[in-house]
This record gives sequence, C-alpha cells and structure tokens, in this order.
Amino acid sequence: MANHRADEKRFLDERGSSGPLAPNGLNPATIMEKPVRERIIDCYFWKDQCFGVNESDIVSRVVEHVHFIGGTYGDAQRPSPFLCLAFKLLQLGPSDEILEEYLGYGGEKFKYLRALACFYVRLTRQAKDVYRLLEGYLGDYRKLKRKGRMGTSLTYMDAFVDDLLVKERVCGTTLWKMPKREVLEDLDVLEPRVSPLGDIEDLLESEPEEVEGENGRSEDSEGGGRGSPGSEFGEVTPERDYMDVDRGKETENGD
Repeated sequence: MANHRADEKRFLDERGSSGPLAPNGLNPATIMEKPVRERIIDCYFWKDQCFGVNESDIVSRVVEHVHFIGGTYGDAQRPSPFLCLAFKLLQLGPSDEILEEYLGYGGEKFKYLRALACFYVRLTRQAKDVYRLLEGYLGDYRKLKRKGRMGTSLTYMDAFVDDLLVKERVCGTTLWKMPKREVLEDLDVLEPRVSPLGDIEDLLESEPEEVEGENGRSEDSEGGGRGSPGSEFGEVTPERDYMDVDRGKETENGD
C-alpha cells in the first residue's frame, strides 16, 4: 500500500516522469515557478488545509478560507490560500464536468470559486477551450479583493478574466503564451466573438449622428423653454426697452 506523504513532495518528484500531462501538454507540477512551489508546500495553510483534499473539499476550503485573489503577499511573501488551492487543483486534475460545476452553479453562489476555476482553466486548458470557457464571464461584474506585495486593492470578476486572457503574469504565476483570438479565428478554430454591444464599427459610425441630433434637440429645448421672468408663475414681465433708456440719458445730458 502506497503511503500518502503529508508534505506532498512526491507529487513534485514523480509527476514529471510518470504522471499525466495537462490538456494543454504542460507538466502540472512545473506550471508554477519553483520558488512559488517551495513556498506553497512549506506554508502552514498547505499542510493544514490541503492534505487529503479531493475535488468536493475544494469548495468548502474556498468558502471558508479564500477571501481575496492573489499570489504571494506581505513582507514575508506568503502564498495566498487562493494560490495554494490552485496548486492543489494542479495535483488533483479535475475533469471538465467538475470545472463546469465550479464555474457555473458553484460560481454563481461563491465568486471566489469561479475565480479559482478560471485561473486553473487558464493554466491547464488549450487555447480554444480557454476562450470558450472564460469569455462568458466577461459579463460578471462582481467585486473581488486582490492582495499582493503593494497591499490590498479592489478589482472585478470581468477585469480578472480579462487579465487571464491578455496578460502574461497573473497571481504570481507566469501564464503560458496563448495565441491571440484573431489567429484562432483565421484558422477556423473559433467563431468570431459577438460583443454584447453589437458591431463596434456600426457604433462608431452612428455615434456622431446621434450626438449631433441630441445637441440639436437640446438647443431647441433650451431656446423654446426660455421665457420672460415670472412666466413660470403665470405672470409676464415686460421687457425693458433699452433704446428708451438711452434716449432718456441723452435728454438729461442735453439739459
């Protein structure tokens, strides 16, 4: 009977030679940089909360302990619970069905569970699957706390997903270089993405006309809405004849 080591170093020792690779062809044990991996397996959270954990336990760990996203934080550069659980997912290798539950039903209830699943998808899935799975959550505007070396800041789910799609380093982890969406569209791997705003070119063409129309309407409303003082109360104040005043002044000067 094989022994389960509490420090999980067997995962790092054997995965490179005998363990299965991730769907994108990378070695799960080496996706994160070596200094980050060493900090993770030596931290208290990993030894206390990540030992003997399966896919269903990940949900409870996220709900109880993950209150912000990030890699390492603080002066001691401690790995965050978010990063530790991401490394645990690399070890577990959950199936696509489980990931869809993390992203869908579970993600609607627990936003950090969705953020963790999005991060794991970006690390392990092929480019076409990354775009297919993550782009649907660019409309999720829930707030997320981010903690890093410079302190705590506020971000949003859609901004975090966009970072995963366009940036090279997120949460203290260097992401594998993914081809741009335009390249995959040219290769007929992906269908062109339809923006919720519609066709951008149509919006740019119609925008000046709409602005001019609004300006015209506003000027008409301002011109037509002006009245003499007191008109709002039903009274009309006669306008002064400035020519009569000038004539009066000329008469006085003549006297």
